Formats: sequence, structure tokens, C-alpha cells
Amino acid sequence: LCCQCGVPIPPNPANMCVGCLRAQVDITEGIPKQGTVHFCKQCERYLQPPGTWIHCALESRELLALCLKKIKASLSKVRLIDAGFIWTEPHSKRLKLKLTVQKEVINGAVLQQVFVVEYIVQSQMCEDCHRIEAKDFWKAVVQVRQKTVHKKTFYYLEQLILKHRLHQNTLRIKEIHDGLDFYYSSKQHAQKMVDFLQCTVPSRSKSSQRLISHDIHSNVYNYKSTFSVEIVPICKDNVVCLSPKLAQSLGNMSQICVCIRVTSTIHLIDPRTLQIAEIDGNTYWRHPFNSLFHPKQLEEFIIMDINRVHEKKKGAGAGARSHKHTLAEAWVRKTSELDTDHQYFCCTHLGHILNPGDLVLGFDLANCNLNDEFANKMNPQHIPDVVLIKKSYDRCKRQRRRNWKLKELERDKEGTDTDEER
Repeated sequence: LCCQCGVPIPPNPANMCVGCLRAQVDITEGIPKQGTVHFCKQCERYLQPPGTWIHCALESRELLALCLKKIKASLSKVRLIDAGFIWTEPHSKRLKLKLTVQKEVINGAVLQQVFVVEYIVQSQMCEDCHRIEAKDFWKAVVQVRQKTVHKKTFYYLEQLILKHRLHQNTLRIKEIHDGLDFYYSSKQHAQKMVDFLQCTVPSRSKSSQRLISHDIHSNVYNYKSTFSVEIVPICKDNVVCLSPKLAQSLGNMSQICVCIRVTSTIHLIDPRTLQIAEIDGNTYWRHPFNSLFHPKQLEEFIIMDINRVHEKKKGAGAGARSHKHTLAEAWVRKTSELDTDHQYFCCTHLGHILNPGDLVLGFDLANCNLNDEFANKMNPQHIPDVVLIKKSYDRCKRQRRRNWKLKELERDKEGTDTDEER
């Protein structure tokens, strides 16, 4: 019989029924039934004391561990058997934990009890978000510049930065007339961005730092660092004129070449021989060259006749040739001069996609005024009349609506008030 209420029970060390035993002893005494959890609304992270902020999904193992750590000291006197979340509304600012604990009580009897701990989620802005909101608090800036009329390279870089999530650590992105400024709270994040840019596009960088304050007693110095990254001003589909020395070192290429692609190096092709070459950032800055035209100067030509050249003898010391392109000789006429009989002869690397009657975009070198130090010194016989760049397609047929939209970086636009700047 139970020594308290006289109910017949199976024998146990305490000689009490479960009801009386629970009335006599509360094993959850000393364990707090309420607590607080700090949550940053901006970055959606929880504070793990003393100063770490971590990403946790609702009802995840990480959040459960964070909540249990808050009552870890008081749980040391009991044995934790099970812990789990009780469902609450996601916007209720409440987290409820259901805990099952065991403890040895009178005369070695083990008592098990289930109870609920409720946590109130309090909003608190983390230090990183404070700095982002302040906007002026930065320790390092990466100034990315490219001296071109258009912003092709920056659109490409923007998508790469979004893909590799490099914009997460920025405090602010500021757009100015020649490029972008990325502001960071630490020098390491800025250095990571510079390394990424040097691996992605041919560029060169300089760094400097300015002393803001220092404490002579504790030997603490506070610097603001500036990284200047200059991207080469050459883009895809540009016609360039190389220096004679550089053209010779690349396998006796023609000085007039077409840029077919820009990755971490500049990929050039000679439209007369299909000879290809790659120029990295260091080589470019040793032997700099400029684009002869900008994309708005492209003119439309129509192919009157085209003959593919299957074999062309290699010159002395010639380098590798492209297998993706086909060499062809073409007679072309400007679409703006169809009422005249004036035709141009040219060699092109687009023989694999061009047929008589096709429209093609190119640059007219015969009737233009070239203002380039290397082009002006060239023999006029070696300068082609026309350089064809890409085939032109009927836009009406190809204009389909995309069911997706390109993502964009959030950036401040300053100094773009005039139409020209925009």
C-alpha cells in the first residue's frame, strides 16, 4: 500500500504511488520555464552568447541546441531524455520546447517528468547590420574601374558576383561614372574581392591605407584601406591594333585582330589567318593597346559572295589556329549603299555561319579616320577595308519574352544625373 494514500501499488523503493511522489517531489524545480532569444530581423540570425550570430531555421537542430544552451546549467542536476519543439505560429515571437527529464528521488526511485519551456523572441540588430545601416562606417573600399564607353564588363561581373555571393559582406555598393565602389567592414573581405576580380578579368590593382587613429598604450592602430582595381579596356567584339613587337611575339600575327572573348585573359583572333592568341593582364600592361572602335560604330553589311578557304599556308613562326572558325573570303556591300555598286573585299573568320544574302555587322576601316598610334604607322596595304564581327539576325523572329529576370545588385547611383552619364 502507498504510505501516503493507501492505494495498492507495485512495490518500489519509495513505497509511494506516482501521484503522491510527484506531489512530494518536483524534479523540474530550479529549471527556468521562460527565457529570451535574440533575433536580428535584417540578416535573420540568432544570437549565440556571448557574441556569435548564427543562421537557424525554425524547429531546426541548431535552434534547439541554442535554446538548450541557455538552460544548460540548471539541467545539470537532472538527466535529459528527450527535447523537441511544440509548433507555434511563425510570427508569434514564441518558441516552445517540450523537455523530458529523469531524476533519482527518495530511496533511489527514478521519476520522469515532461514540462514546457517557453522562449520569447526579442529583436536586436547585430553589429554587421548596424554597420550596413550606418553606411559611412567602412574599413576598406574596392574601387573597380574600366575606361570604356559602355558597361559590358560590369554587367558580366555583376552576374558573377551574385552567383558566387560575394556581395553579402558589402556594407554599400556605389555606382559612379567609371565603375563601382564596394565598401567593406574588414580588410580581409576586400582582399577576397580583389583576388576574385584578378581571377575573373584581366586587371591590375594597387592598395593604400590611411591611418585614422591609434592607441600608443595598447599598440592598436585603426586604418582605412583602399584597393584600386583597373580592368583592361578591351571587350568582346572589339577590333584592336597590336604593337609590332607584341604581334611578333604572339607568332607573327597581323596587328589588326578581333577580340572574340574575355575571361581571365584576352582571346584574340586574326581574321586573315584564323591564328589565335591569349594575352593576360601582365602582358597587356607591358604592351598596352586600345580598341579602334566602340560598339555603336558597328555598320551593317550584306554578303554578296563568299568563298571558304580550306587551306592556307602558315607563315614563319605562326602560332595555333582556331578550329571553331572557318576562314573565308567575302565580297560585301553596306546596306546603306545598296543603290550604289560599291563593294568591299575582306577575309573573315565567320565562314562557318555566313552565306550569300546574310546580314553581318562589322567595322569599315576604309572610310574611317583611325586615330591610333600603332595603326597610323602601319602600311596601308596591310589594313583590311572591312572587319566583320558577327552575324546579324532578324530581331522580330528572335524577340521572345523571357520568363525570368536577371538579378541586380542593390547599389547607390551617384553622379548619373545627366543623360550622357546614364
